[in-house]
Amino acid sequence: MVFPKPASESDLFLHSNFASRYARDSLPRFCMPQDSMPKESAYQNIHDELQLDAIPKLNLASFVTTSMEEECNKLIMESINKNYVDMDEYPITTDLHNRCVNMIARMFHAEIGENENAIGAGTVGSSEAIMLAGLAFKKKWQNKRKAEGKPYDKPNLVTGSNVQVCWEKFARYFEVELREVEVREGYYVMDPAKAVEMVDDNTICVAAILGSTYNGEFEDVKLLNDLLLEKNKQTGWDTPIHVDAASGGFIAPFLYPELEWDFRLPLVKSINVSGHKYGLVYAGIGWVIWRTKDDLPEDLVFHINYLGADQPTFTLNFSKGSSQIIAQYYQLIRLGQEGYRSIMENCRENAMVLKEDLEKSGRFNILSKDDGVPVVAFSLKDRSEYDEFKISEMLRRHGWIVPAYPMPPAAQHINVLRVVIRAEFSRTLAERLVFDIHSVLDELDKIHPPKVTKITAEENEATVDSGFKNTLTALDLRREIISQESNKRQKITVA
Repeated sequence: MVFPKPASESDLFLHSNFASRYARDSLPRFCMPQDSMPKESAYQNIHDELQLDAIPKLNLASFVTTSMEEECNKLIMESINKNYVDMDEYPITTDLHNRCVNMIARMFHAEIGENENAIGAGTVGSSEAIMLAGLAFKKKWQNKRKAEGKPYDKPNLVTGSNVQVCWEKFARYFEVELREVEVREGYYVMDPAKAVEMVDDNTICVAAILGSTYNGEFEDVKLLNDLLLEKNKQTGWDTPIHVDAASGGFIAPFLYPELEWDFRLPLVKSINVSGHKYGLVYAGIGWVIWRTKDDLPEDLVFHINYLGADQPTFTLNFSKGSSQIIAQYYQLIRLGQEGYRSIMENCRENAMVLKEDLEKSGRFNILSKDDGVPVVAFSLKDRSEYDEFKISEMLRRHGWIVPAYPMPPAAQHINVLRVVIRAEFSRTLAERLVFDIHSVLDELDKIHPPKVTKITAEENEATVDSGFKNTLTALDLRREIISQESNKRQKITVA
């Protein structure tokens, strides 16, 4: 009699990953394992664990794009092995990068001729773009101070307290004093007049935000420019402006084309924008654009030749993937101005649907503006029983990631819930979110029922014994009435 050969580990794996030891062994956490594992098993185990992450499309905390067309996904995978810094080896990728810079610069009304190349760079998000812009301002200010024989060791930068944390990083990393205009209740962005008051001869620039991370509001760059022009005229300074358009740079040109915030204003010398936000590209791409070549100090530009040719570069990193650059170019030519305009209009309309339904509920104050980034920021009118953090927590049970956070100092007693409306957020999802918010409110109301108004016995002498003088709740009153009626019935029965 021939007995079947015991199945080996590899034989079992051929039938099912879940029949192998890799389904019952924990994945390494601290040390690299001694032995290899099959590729299918490595994939399956990591894939399964990643299912515990939130669904990106329902992550309404993030401005970052989570969905692109399959044709663009193919281009991304085809170029994922290209290192952008190898410009001589990948000249077409470099050319696509330059085309993006040219298109974005013209979208921002940069001062360049018809066939002239713009001055700018692709970056790893707006954080690197802000670092580069800040360094350019600091270097230019220092060069001028040195030429004038003045101290150049105490630079400062003026902005609002509502800025994204990357501005604080820049100030700390590159030793620049950060002067913040405090926001206040009802006014959650930088006040241009107060910002200009903080400017002195050590100010390298004033940074305005086109799309506050807290409520999506655009700061008044035009007013800032006019006030700063007047101060520069009075003092003889030439304090410039940088616009952090990380969120709003791909919105304002299409929804608010007449709004003056960009290079149409003479003091705006550089602008950053996130391609991975409303530029509609996956995470990892930002852009910084300078008004003219003179606004980027030449001594910050490096020229390297050990990769095959002379390559000018101004970045904080060296190696960088090409995929997001190519994806940005795809979106610019695929959608064009018509496509971007339609998408931004849809985002705005879906934001209005959410905002109007929240207003109708009577439960919330709306802290965002209709004109700005399509964001809906709102806070509870009554926080006596539960707060915005509890609503955020319970919305997670429905799959939604809706962040709750306090406003900046001076307004930090106000908590905010913020919903970012991205291109992939449809009307159906907006309506579903409204439904789930009301479901959460109903559930919380059951857990924390509103306090019942207290009434006195004197107000109910017809039904309560006049000698009952203590304050009663409605529930206590009903119990008293029932008790008295019961006693009456007992007396009648006995009689």
